[in-house]
Amino acid sequence: MDPLANSNWSSPSTVHGFSQSPPNATLLRFIADERSHRPIHRVLDIGCGAARNTGPIADSGMQVLGTDLSWPMLVAAQRRPRSTKGRLDLALAPMEILPARSRTFDVVVAHGIWNLARSGAQFRQAVREAARVCRPGAGLFLFTFSRNTLPADAAPVPGETFVFTQFSGQPQCFLTEEELVLELGSCGFVKDPRGPLTEHNRRRPEDLGAMRGPVIYEGTFRFTPA
Repeated sequence: MDPLANSNWSSPSTVHGFSQSPPNATLLRFIADERSHRPIHRVLDIGCGAARNTGPIADSGMQVLGTDLSWPMLVAAQRRPRSTKGRLDLALAPMEILPARSRTFDVVVAHGIWNLARSGAQFRQAVREAARVCRPGAGLFLFTFSRNTLPADAAPVPGETFVFTQFSGQPQCFLTEEELVLELGSCGFVKDPRGPLTEHNRRRPEDLGAMRGPVIYEGTFRFTPA
């Protein structure tokens, strides 16, 4: 059963588009840099989609688990040609319930997934789950929506702090840098000085009303449990 049946995430056109998308070059450089500093054995890609990133990471010789909530995306990921150097496992699972033992991953990838949380509670549970499966010192690669996507006067969903519907009509998370650092820090993820938190697609104030593509935060964090 596909939990996202009849949604855009499971439509043939969306799945095809994701299956043809190139990997994130910044993410691949981060993985390579991690491997140059310490042994990296297991990687988790939360919301892996059609394996645009998961596949190349596994092909570089690592053991990777990719999770997603769209069955057609996982089917496309499974069909993706890949080498035999590494291992790729796929699982149908939500971001906030990860099918993995605690303290098992050296790197976690949250690429365009946590912004899809429909509430602050879901967002926080997803971050806690990522922290649960991280080994101490694990790296986190984050790609998520910035609050600067929306006009300054946009109001959040009642009862929420950083959940808005103005962008797509559906509840999604748009955090400021301060909120992002605070929320991740509460679960043990601290900003990694080797990889700055960068904001992409930042628009001029006069362009905010156009509501084009989202403004993105991209950066790396380090799991440092208390």
